[in-house]
Amino acid sequence: MSTSTTIDVPASFHPASWHGIDWETCHIRLRGLQVRIAKAARNQQWRKVKSLQRMLVRSFSAKALAVKRVTENRGRKTPGVDGKTWDTPDAKWNAVFRLVRKGYKPRPLRRVYIPKSNGARRPLGIPTMLDRAMQALYLLALEPVSETTADRNSYGFRPLRSTADAIEQLFINLSRKSSAQWVLEGDIKGCFDNISHDWLVAHVPLDRVIVKKWLKAGYMESGQLFPTEAGTPQGGIISPVLANIALDGLEQELETRFGKKNTKASYKTKVNYVRYADDFVITGISKELLEDEVKPIVEAFMAERGLTLSAEKTLITHVSEGFDFLGQNIRQYGGSC
Repeated sequence: MSTSTTIDVPASFHPASWHGIDWETCHIRLRGLQVRIAKAARNQQWRKVKSLQRMLVRSFSAKALAVKRVTENRGRKTPGVDGKTWDTPDAKWNAVFRLVRKGYKPRPLRRVYIPKSNGARRPLGIPTMLDRAMQALYLLALEPVSETTADRNSYGFRPLRSTADAIEQLFINLSRKSSAQWVLEGDIKGCFDNISHDWLVAHVPLDRVIVKKWLKAGYMESGQLFPTEAGTPQGGIISPVLANIALDGLEQELETRFGKKNTKASYKTKVNYVRYADDFVITGISKELLEDEVKPIVEAFMAERGLTLSAEKTLITHVSEGFDFLGQNIRQYGGSC
């Protein structure tokens, strides 16, 4: 397939090889499209969002940057089920022109396991290089929307946010003498493994055909193909953002019921929310409020997405007793954290 039929390369931008790509120009062009997508999403112009996303995923700049990402990250030498890696300039250059929607069919993931701190093993799904690059490409189109619509106090797997930011926000919520004295520590049972595919396909603001293909690709283990009926595979580039989108919206539901922060309603309940990936903490003025009013809202929200809270690990704790969040033990001493 010729370059002209695969990618619309502007007349003033004609690289002839991988090393001839002007990366600064690629970033500028991509950033311009992403800003337009974010503005359209903020104004809820969803037809415009889709049109701009299509423009982005067809652009040479986005495709080149997607290939660059997957060939320069830590997993670049780890192959998928096809055993291939793109480790030469020619392979990377040719890969740019393979990133097309028409006829695209993702390969099954290669299942591997990594040890967890508690002795158990966490399953990872390793996509092929082509599938990784396609996910990276479509992520460039999705992220401007997901960042625009994300919960204000969501911190995991987001640009320019970290665990330290989540801990700081929790400190702000709990550090004053008048702050909440109780917290609900949320633990979602197998979050990445159980998110409803139907919910994701219906609600993720991206090409639904492509999203469904990734979710239903299945995985290979010991030479056998297994189907995937739920969840987002840990190991896929786009999976953390899909999970974030599924969990976004809970903060707004809590604010609708208990009031936004620093409003009269919120002073009465002191309900505040902080989330990092699938770990979250909700503060409240009393144990009864968290148990009888907040927790049912959370459970109903999760149920819509095919998720449930772990009965053993979802706890309601007084801040003086302390609780663990993101590897930190947080407790209140003498009226402050």
